[in-house]
Amino acid sequence: MKKPAPLRPAALAAAVCVLTLLSLSSAHADGGRAMPRNVPSAYTQECAACHTAYPPGLLPAASWNRVMTGLDKHYGTDASLDAATVRQLNQWLQAHAGTYKRVNEEPPEDRITRSAWFERKHRKIEPATWKLASVKSAANCAACHTGADQGQFDEHNLRMPAGLDVRSRRAWND
Repeated sequence: MKKPAPLRPAALAAAVCVLTLLSLSSAHADGGRAMPRNVPSAYTQECAACHTAYPPGLLPAASWNRVMTGLDKHYGTDASLDAATVRQLNQWLQAHAGTYKRVNEEPPEDRITRSAWFERKHRKIEPATWKLASVKSAANCAACHTGADQGQFDEHNLRMPAGLDVRSRRAWND
């Protein structure tokens, strides 16, 4: 039996890179905070009509299931949908729900804005900021995060909401 030829350093490096990229993509199959590419049109039409269409990776599957089965009392509003749409969206949310460390714990009331990571990231925001006309609530991610609709919440794509007082504007720039 003939021995296989040893890989050249360049070929070996390329193979390692490809394998690393493949393992990273499968390890982060839920996409984390990024919005998946295959967003159902009903998700954008129905959910984004009232609030940010949150990337599914921001909540664990159990939370999304409770949200979707309780649309008749969706945080104080009746957001009921027909059964087929609920089934379609719930399947999509389950398939893309968060599984990484940040979201392995179900937040109180299944609210993204009550999750430990959200509160930690926004701990310096004054309570009055959430009530500004330009913000309305902590659930309005797009008020400050310019890439929220694509699931981009990094600190490099922020805009200062209109109406901040002088003290808050100074703190914003820290």
